Amino acid sequence: MKKHFPLILRIIVAVILIQTLRFKFTGHEDSIYIFTKVGLEPVGRIGIGITELIAGILLLFKKTAWAGATLTLGVIGGAILMHLTQLGIEIKGDGGVLFYTAVATFILSFVVLYIYRKDIPIIGKKLSF
Repeated sequence: MKKHFPLILRIIVAVILIQTLRFKFTGHEDSIYIFTKVGLEPVGRIGIGITELIAGILLLFKKTAWAGATLTLGVIGGAILMHLTQLGIEIKGDGGVLFYTAVATFILSFVVLYIYRKDIPIIGKKLSF
């Protein structure tokens, strides 16, 4: 199990990122509502969707997992900030599901980055402790 744990984490984060893309790319009303409220509709919605797609793909490969995790931390960190400053925890009666999913994804991405820290070019060898 120890051998497969990092792969399972990477797949979980990638699935979370990729499954939300249908809402962003199809212009789902909830997605449009969120991005309009933060002033990023439609360019931000599509741009963040593309970034999440890239992060999800990078997470699927062991050699680029560190890059996917780093990208995910940035994007999801921004989402958490938007929730805390402009959107609120609960959006349109979702009970906070989007926010809590973002927090879980952020934590899992941090764990993935920690696991694959040695693979980071230039500084990775210095981070092995």
